Amino acid sequence: MKRFLSSVLIAAAAIFSAPASAADLVVGVAAGDPGACGDSRVLGRISGRFDYQVRHVPNLPQVSIVDFERIGVSRYEPASEWWAVDRRYCSGKVRLSDGKSRNIWFLIERPMGFAGVGSNVEFCVAGFDRWHVYSGNCRVLK
Repeated sequence: MKRFLSSVLIAAAAIFSAPASAADLVVGVAAGDPGACGDSRVLGRISGRFDYQVRHVPNLPQVSIVDFERIGVSRYEPASEWWAVDRRYCSGKVRLSDGKSRNIWFLIERPMGFAGVGSNVEFCVAGFDRWHVYSGNCRVLK
């Protein structure tokens, strides 16, 4: 068991000590570059969770996200000695299956996945926060 845990810790250390990838936000990136906010895995996770939300929250229109538009970083808070979590606040628009476009705000936190491995994504689409999880008009994620 100790050998297994040691190998897991070594693998995790290798993952987190890897050099920055193209999806990581770097100071001086071109203004139109969405960086990590435009990562297809992040956008796919948002689409899947949005589909789940509209099916399980009463009185929401039964729509899905068709496309993401104008995705970009609105704020970046790097990890520091006081806060170990790297945060990227992102915004843009989503085109829905009913033809309407809505504003979207989302947050990518890393490392905040299961057991501190990977990332966590929180999102809010304007008009779809019926239970005010992100305060009025998605204020928490702006």
